[in-house]
Amino acid sequence: MTNHFTLRVNGADHDVRDSWLGESLLDVLRDRIGLLGSKGACEQGECGSCSVVIDGELVCSCLVMAASTIGQSITTVEGIATDGAPSDVQRAFVDAGAVQCGFCTPGLIVAVHSLLESDGEPTETEVREALAGNLCRCTGYGRILEAVERVVVERRR
Repeated sequence: MTNHFTLRVNGADHDVRDSWLGESLLDVLRDRIGLLGSKGACEQGECGSCSVVIDGELVCSCLVMAASTIGQSITTVEGIATDGAPSDVQRAFVDAGAVQCGFCTPGLIVAVHSLLESDGEPTETEVREALAGNLCRCTGYGRILEAVERVVVERRR
């Protein structure tokens, strides 16, 4: 059975057509709306590559049914940028060399953005805990931690 509904993503309403009730938010974002930033890797909520923010809560979009998010505000990695310009978190990832293959990067950026929205000056332990659900095989996390520190210092100014 296919359905038609509207989702609020990155501040705009998107009509979703030809979706089935059990379709994941990740698949709807990528295949129906055309937002390709969230990546499907494990499809089991273990890697964080598909992380999005729903009404202020960081979630793995592969584990959420799209239809369950009707009436909620969804933010993807594309929605973190302002007017097409990279956010401070996105710039810091590039500047710190935390972007390697790029597969985990969108989920990590969303997770860092979410963390810094709730805690502007997290400790390293808090950062590591917030990123524990995101797997990266390329950077060794040192550059990611450096990117977070760059944002914290920049925002402090």
